[in-house]
Amino acid sequence: MLMKIQKKEVEQRMKHFETVCRDEGIKLTHQRREIFREVAQTGDHPDADQVFQRVRDRIPTVSLDTVYRTLWLLNDLRLVVTLSSSRERTRFDANLNSHHHFVCGQCGFTRDLSCNDLDNIRLPDSIDSLGEIEAIHVEVRGVCRECVEKGRKKILS
Repeated sequence: MLMKIQKKEVEQRMKHFETVCRDEGIKLTHQRREIFREVAQTGDHPDADQVFQRVRDRIPTVSLDTVYRTLWLLNDLRLVVTLSSSRERTRFDANLNSHHHFVCGQCGFTRDLSCNDLDNIRLPDSIDSLGEIEAIHVEVRGVCRECVEKGRKKILS
């Protein structure tokens, strides 16, 4: 279930990627561009293996190691953010706008979720004792429609 991002948004993300890399003195290699483009153009928050499989279709010589190193470089440059739980692989997201996520606990389906109420959540004052907050991210976990339908079909069979 691959969700494509609008072309204009992908172009903006690519321009931002190029600007940040130039400002940081990072070489803009073909492989780095294609790895970032893969994350930037999909809304499914792919993990490194998924990025590798998709980029390998375009660049057969790319290695899994190159994909991993590039994704973590992009994370260090704050060009992507990571999503993970202790039981899942790390997923990468090029959407740097404030948003949250819905994650299916059965198949791992992950999608962006926009909600003003979640954006304006009030944290307790005691959070200050833990450190400075940079961002608030809410992850809503449930069962996606496709898994719900599969479950219904099993019951009816």
